Order: sequence, then structure tokens, then C-alpha cells
Amino acid sequence: MKIDYTTFVRSGPGKFIAGKTGLPQPTDLPRYTDRPQPILGPVLVLGTSGGTEKIASQLVDWDGDVRRHGDELDKIGTIVVVLDEIENPTDIGPIIRQLPAAFKKMKTGGRVVTLSRSVTSEDPAINAARSGVEGFIRTLAKEARKGTTANGILIDDDIEVTASSVIGALRFFLSAKSAFITGQTLRVSADGGGLPTLWEQPLACKTILVTGAARGIGAAIAATLTRDGAKVLILDVPGSGSALADLANEIGAIPVQMDITTENAGERIVDELDKRNLVLDGIVHNAGITRDKYFVNMSDDRWDVVVDVNIAAQLRINDILLESDKIGDDFRLVSLASTSGVAGNAGQANYAYSKSAVMGMVAALGPILAERGGTANAVAPGFIETEMTGKIPPVQREIFRRSNSLKQGGLPLDVAETVSFLCGLPAGGYVGQTLRVCGQNLVGR
Repeated sequence: MKIDYTTFVRSGPGKFIAGKTGLPQPTDLPRYTDRPQPILGPVLVLGTSGGTEKIASQLVDWDGDVRRHGDELDKIGTIVVVLDEIENPTDIGPIIRQLPAAFKKMKTGGRVVTLSRSVTSEDPAINAARSGVEGFIRTLAKEARKGTTANGILIDDDIEVTASSVIGALRFFLSAKSAFITGQTLRVSADGGGLPTLWEQPLACKTILVTGAARGIGAAIAATLTRDGAKVLILDVPGSGSALADLANEIGAIPVQMDITTENAGERIVDELDKRNLVLDGIVHNAGITRDKYFVNMSDDRWDVVVDVNIAAQLRINDILLESDKIGDDFRLVSLASTSGVAGNAGQANYAYSKSAVMGMVAALGPILAERGGTANAVAPGFIETEMTGKIPPVQREIFRRSNSLKQGGLPLDVAETVSFLCGLPAGGYVGQTLRVCGQNLVGR
């Protein structure tokens, strides 16, 4: 019987050996099906501002067992630190006095979230205090144990801490949907598009197109969007028609067979929407390929096809959609980037270029769509357990799995949960952002 590393270190003998030798001991991360409630309690809220009281009240509304002092608690599920009014690096010390003792009490799959202001002030002391929060939260993420994550929400000065985009980000980071996101920050630069009527169906009445949807991460995205209430169109190449049809039947989606690299792909998508009398509320650019080779040995065709599929086709489709009348007022565009585009990866110069290009695209497109009530953002996965990563040689695969703060690979579901979050109403406040789903990969930022 074949036993993998993760299974072994969770066994009795494996735990003993790992403990004695210092080997990584990855925690079985609770996800949404394990913990559907929005908050793991008890909840410790730290802060001295008026915003702190407003956040505490919101957490109570979500049935959180909210405390302001952790001394009397044996275990803590969630810590929220509100730092929205710090103006000097010395201001944070008194606010976080309780945090070290509380951090030792975190439950499995616990959550730590900071709320602070974006680094946009012209005052050096204020900017220093704000910038320090990012280094602090990334360090907490590296020190966390038992599947606890730590993330930060950065709020622009003109945005209230109760804005829908802030509340939406807080709920996502506190939930089990963010299991594989840690050490990350998300900037809130607009109020957002409101909050969902039902948190259990945040995408109700929305129509969203997913490219590259026949299998893997694309299929997980389509299934998760459907779970969250969306009507989903799933698009893939004709060669994946059978898998596409099977998925469409399984989740009740609309299959569209198409090669996105054809010059008229955008027009054909518009025609498909027109034929079905549909208007898109979102598009997820998931279709992507790899053609790995060290750059010195890379042929022109390997470079060209990766760039065409991974970014050039998206740009062409976007142009056509933006010129059409087939996108809604609060349109959400989400594109799949990669940590390879953040830090680079040997043998993937073409792929890293295309995925870094995706991040540049959404940074520019976000403000353009914001003028129309929409937005564009990207998701950058790290090592995700897919059919493609399953083909990596075993030793190298284990190294990749352990090269993050959570000491394991993520699941396609982790990427899908993040995409769904960025398709929701509150995401109108995240303009041109790239959110990494990588367990705090130890390369890049």
C-alpha cells in the first residue's frame, strides 16, 4: 500500500518521528464543508478606535462570541486587530500587548486579521506605522501553527471601516473559504458594490463565464460559482467537449465549445450571449497552458503559444466585451495569474511572463471598469494539487508542497473560493489587485 508523506506524518509513528527530527507536520486544513459558519469562536477583538467598536458589533451580528480580553479564555478561534487610527510606529505596541499570549491559544484553523490604513499618507511617521503592519502580519503568518492563517485588510483613508468592501473581505478572511491564504494583504480603495442579500448565496442572479473550465481548477471554479448561486457558462476547446458536457450536466451549467485563441473568439462569445439573451455579470479567465523549457532552449512556438493563450487572448476578448452591451453594470473580471509571475520559476520564462502580464492587465483594467461600476482583479495560485502538478517528479513535488508556511499544497477548491469571493458585490472595492492563494509561498512577496 502506497502511503504519502502527509498521511505518514499524521499517523502516530509519523508524528513521533517528525517531532523528533523537525520534519514539517502539515495540519489538515478545515474548509467550508468542515466549517460553514463565518467565524471560529471565541473571537478576540483588539483596538482602541471607534472603528474597533463597529467591527466588534459586526462580528456579534455574525453570531461571534466576541471578547475584548483573552486572559480568561483557554482557546481562541479568531483574533481581529483594528489599527485604523495608528499615526506613529509606537502606537501599535499598547494595542497588541495581549496578542502574544492569545496567539499561543489559537485553535486548529484559527484566523488572525488586521484592519489598517493603506500606505497613502504624505506624513512619514503615519506611513511608517502603516507600512509596518504588513511586515508584522506576514511574520505572524510564518509563525502560526495548526493551520492558523494571518492576513491584513488595507483601507484607503476615505473608506469607512464599515464599507461593504471591508466587511466582505473580513468575512472571507475569517471563514474557512480562505484556508490556503495566509500572509497576504488586500487593499480596499472603494466602498464596494454592497453586501449579498444571502451570504449563503452571494452570487444569486449573477451570470458568469469561466474559460478553461472542463477540468482541474476551472471545473472547481465553475462548481463553486454554481454553489454560490450563479448561472455559469463553461467554455473550453472542442477537444474537451466530453468532459465539458459531463461537468455541465453535473452542475447545471451551459457548455460552450470554443478555442479562445481564434481571432473572433470575443465576437463568438457575444453571439452566444445574444442567442441566449444573457448579460454577463462576470468573466473568469482561467484558460492557460504551460510549455516549459529553459529559456536558452526555448523555441519561438513554445513562447508564442503560451503568451497567446495566457494573456493575448484575454486582451482580445476583453476589448470585444467592453465594446458590447453584454456586460452588466457591476461586472467582475477575475484572471488567473501565478506565483511564477511574482517570483519567476526556472524553466518557465514564457509562463512567468504571461502570468506577470495578467497582473499588469488587471492593474490597468481595474480603474477602467471601476468607472462603469465594475472591477478587475487576479488570483495567483501557488502549488495546487492538480493533474498537472501530479506529474512533477516525487521528490521535487514534496519540496514544492512544503515550501510555504502551511507546509502543504492547496486544492483547486482554494482557488475557486477566492475567485468566487472576487466575483461578489463587495469586490467592487478591490481595484486591480492580485490575491495570492499559496499558503504564503516562501518565494516572492
